[in-house]
Amino acid sequence: MCMDGYAVAHVDEIGELDDGRALMRPVRHHFGITSFGVNAWIAREAGARIINEHDESEPDSHEELYLVLRGRASFEVDGERFDAAAGTFVFVRPGVQRSASGEEPGTTIIAVGGVPGMPYEPGGWELFAPVRPLYEAGDYAEAADRGRELLAGDPPYADLFYNVACCESLAGQNDQAIAHLRRALELSDRTRQFLEGDSDLDPIRHDPAFKELLAG
Repeated sequence: MCMDGYAVAHVDEIGELDDGRALMRPVRHHFGITSFGVNAWIAREAGARIINEHDESEPDSHEELYLVLRGRASFEVDGERFDAAAGTFVFVRPGVQRSASGEEPGTTIIAVGGVPGMPYEPGGWELFAPVRPLYEAGDYAEAADRGRELLAGDPPYADLFYNVACCESLAGQNDQAIAHLRRALELSDRTRQFLEGDSDLDPIRHDPAFKELLAG
């Protein structure tokens, strides 16, 4: 239900996305939230990974708050394992390794995150999730094709443009990759911190147009 000034949705009404690693419901995108990141993660089966292992170290540097909405989760945070029943909050600071699995079918975790002291910038990575399996499989040309479909209408998401550019770079589509990197930089200057060390961009690294982007 959507009204002027507010919207209402049950978690199960928000469609699932699968990036080949974990199932999610894109809460932020569903509501059009632009001030903070929030999504729901799901384990269909007991023992399934629900929060992928990561540490939110630089350049991401997100604080993250997890709420076990339903079911029961097993967390591993900074090498320590513990169970978290429905209703449990788990707060993790940037740079700390974390992951979680669902201990019951249908376990659902709400994750809220942001960078301390910084305004939130929605990157649109949620939209890229269905394309990620193609990228992981090395099918870069198909991933680029599918990614460009997501860019129709020029969505205001720097990370989405960046991810598609990485696929294009690996697929040998230099001009498209550079054009989409340029657009990502226009949308968010924080994109620049990824350019220097990302191996996905090695195929275009010696292109004069890419060097111009680096020079800023």
